[in-house]
Amino acid sequence: MRSVAFLFLLSCLVLVHACRRPEPVVTKKPTGPPVAAKPAPKPAPPKPKPAPSAVLVPADTLEDDVPLIGPVPPKREFRAVWIATVENIDWPSKKGLPVAEQQREIVEMFDMYQQTNLNAVVVQVRSAADAFYARGSEPWSEWLTGQQGLAPQPFYDPLDFMIEQAHQRGLEFHAWFNLDRATFGKTASVAPSNIVYQKPRWMLEYGGRKLFNLGIPEVRTYIAGIVANVVREYDVDGIHFDDYFYPYAIAGQTLRDDSTYQANYNGMKKADWRRDNVNKLVAELRDSIRANKPWVKFGISPFGIWKNQSNDPDGSATNGGQSYYDLYADTRKWIRDGLIDYIVPQVYFSSEFTRVPYKTLVEWWTRNSGKCHLYIGHGAYRVGRGSERDPGWARATEFPDQMRYNRLQRIVQGSVFFSAKNLKLNPLAIRDSLQTNFYRHPALVPPMTWLDSIVPLPPRDLKAADTPEGVELFWQQSAEAEDGDGASAYIIYRFEGRKPRLRLDDPRYIVARCQGESTTRFVDRTADPKKKYVYAVTALDRLNNESREVTIRVR
Repeated sequence: MRSVAFLFLLSCLVLVHACRRPEPVVTKKPTGPPVAAKPAPKPAPPKPKPAPSAVLVPADTLEDDVPLIGPVPPKREFRAVWIATVENIDWPSKKGLPVAEQQREIVEMFDMYQQTNLNAVVVQVRSAADAFYARGSEPWSEWLTGQQGLAPQPFYDPLDFMIEQAHQRGLEFHAWFNLDRATFGKTASVAPSNIVYQKPRWMLEYGGRKLFNLGIPEVRTYIAGIVANVVREYDVDGIHFDDYFYPYAIAGQTLRDDSTYQANYNGMKKADWRRDNVNKLVAELRDSIRANKPWVKFGISPFGIWKNQSNDPDGSATNGGQSYYDLYADTRKWIRDGLIDYIVPQVYFSSEFTRVPYKTLVEWWTRNSGKCHLYIGHGAYRVGRGSERDPGWARATEFPDQMRYNRLQRIVQGSVFFSAKNLKLNPLAIRDSLQTNFYRHPALVPPMTWLDSIVPLPPRDLKAADTPEGVELFWQQSAEAEDGDGASAYIIYRFEGRKPRLRLDDPRYIVARCQGESTTRFVDRTADPKKKYVYAVTALDRLNNESREVTIRVR
């Protein structure tokens, strides 16, 4: 595995400047409503050198492989990682880290994900009524600067920085919010501007924390407004929530929302009323996103079990906690009502966990995912940590077995791993397994045709030339499609021979992804000067619809 990984990294270094922007750079027409100008903040510190704008595959997978043999890997697959900021789980590595170190850590993580052929990151930008971004009403997070409300010095906007770095590497950026917590605990840093002081009646005390009372309509509108602001102000690709709605039960404690229930009584039993509050919030979030940028995706990662079969014949053949009863989250209803675009159930159990076997729960979700995309949330933090209750995680084969099982399920369209720290630690070589096996070849994010079904127009006037550096391709950027979208990236395929079959459904023929509408030149330094090739170039829009190809023969 190490030799293959070395070849992969070496090829990426060799091809570091393969995709180029011509001069002058053509400015892309805005694809969304204009954003009001903001007063200029203090100058940001110098940013790290931009990453290469191409996502590349190693040359050893392309040479002397015509036709390529073996099963065709998926060309479309969501591949993401959760980056948790709460308590500095993943980033930044500690509170108050110097800005340059914060930025270096993000760049190193994103470089690793690009090399591993991931195509998305899910980053926690609000963990307790706080913010990892500048253009918002909530105070700066204590896990960024060490004190809630204290801005980074020298000033920069972490969300702007992370989005830019992710997009340069062909990674979608999904902004992850916690919606229930207003404070994290009794010892948490709480700024005077925190909402707990402005709206104390909105809060419930539970487990040593202040939680938003979701039974109050104004609270739901406030949370939807926080999200809508980020959608308006930042170039995010998705909005993401995890499993926290009403809190997980704590022995001996009671969530005291009786007065709110009575004031907002609608004829429902209290448990159904709580579920209705969450349903209304999810619907309001969906509507606020659509009203601002209809192309931004909305996804939720709930606790893995909706209901056990012992409580409902429609439930899964499992025996564990249930989001429907324990968290008042009717996850299946959100799918059936079309309230979300993707769901990532947290299936953090091994195949040997008798109460909730991995395959049993995944299979249930394949039958209940409706029209939204189904991605599986994997407990990477459990790999190598087998226990008496769940011994399967001690086996080196458990994680790859889960990945193979997912690939056999037509409905499963990808995976998200918790969390970034664990991918870096690489327990039982799980990242190596991804990089050299499951994710050895690039994959495009699956399109969501209900958000955008119009494919972009292809690139124009494709030309090629032999140069001392390799085969250089250059073209004119795509014209706008009927929906006004241009290209957000270009995909380069290479086929050997004079008249090869164009296998555009096989990602093993992808040699590069050139990121950005105006990145319209590519140098293939891995081309053999003695061989004949046909190159195909397609355009992607921001929702990952792919144009028809344009082709050119070389030699």
